[in-house]
Amino acid sequence: MDYIQYNISCPLEMRDILVALLSEHPFDTFEEVESSLLAYIPAHAENREVKKYVEDLVPHYQFQYERTFIPAQNWNEVWESNFQPIQVGQFCGVRAVFHTPFEDVQHELIIQPKMAFGTGHHATTYQVLEMMSGLDFQDKHVLDYGCGTGILAILAAKLGALSIDAIDVDEWAYENTLENIAINHTPHIRVHQGMINQLETRCYDIILANITLNVISSSLLALYRMLPANGYLITSGFFEEDIPTLQEMATTQGFSLLSSAQKERWACALFKRV
Repeated sequence: MDYIQYNISCPLEMRDILVALLSEHPFDTFEEVESSLLAYIPAHAENREVKKYVEDLVPHYQFQYERTFIPAQNWNEVWESNFQPIQVGQFCGVRAVFHTPFEDVQHELIIQPKMAFGTGHHATTYQVLEMMSGLDFQDKHVLDYGCGTGILAILAAKLGALSIDAIDVDEWAYENTLENIAINHTPHIRVHQGMINQLETRCYDIILANITLNVISSSLLALYRMLPANGYLITSGFFEEDIPTLQEMATTQGFSLLSSAQKERWACALFKRV
């Protein structure tokens, strides 16, 4: 797939903010280098609206950028150069196939890289994995909404979930999740490419949504309908200052906030359907 690279010169403390803002549009890959943030968008997805959105951000966040066309390449090499293993205490660890196996975790998750690993997503993934350790997945029905590499769905399978759906709009996520399911020997995970409304008639005990704030907020009604009373929603992909806003929207929709956590300015929240 061909990409457009935005080479963004900005202060270090501004990078996470720009990642969050650009993630609201089809930018799906981010890479931090010494002097700038590299943001990638599929060439076919970069339209006039996206260009205007980026240009409108410039005066508010005081950055400069250059656009470069990047032809299809070996994203495995790009991903390998950026991704670091994730270890959540002794509970679980996430590594790529080229990393040394963990020696001291209960659950090891192995992924085959397809894309560069998003800058902000390391912290959000870590937090969701950590929060999953506090829930009982045994014999539960689980949805991984915005599955990406399928990490969360795979962990749910290893924790004993009875049935698992994983869904993402991106083709690369769909294909990568299928590949990672095979690597981790979790074949009962069902993978879907498309929108959440494809699964609106299904019911889940636990929903995992490591995605953007806009997508979460626009999906709250659908997620509410998919959960029974006392069903759980773990969500991340937003900043800690967004928690009050999300809590207000979720409470209005019928959720109760049980707990939240923060890591590197990114936040994660556990809700229960009332």
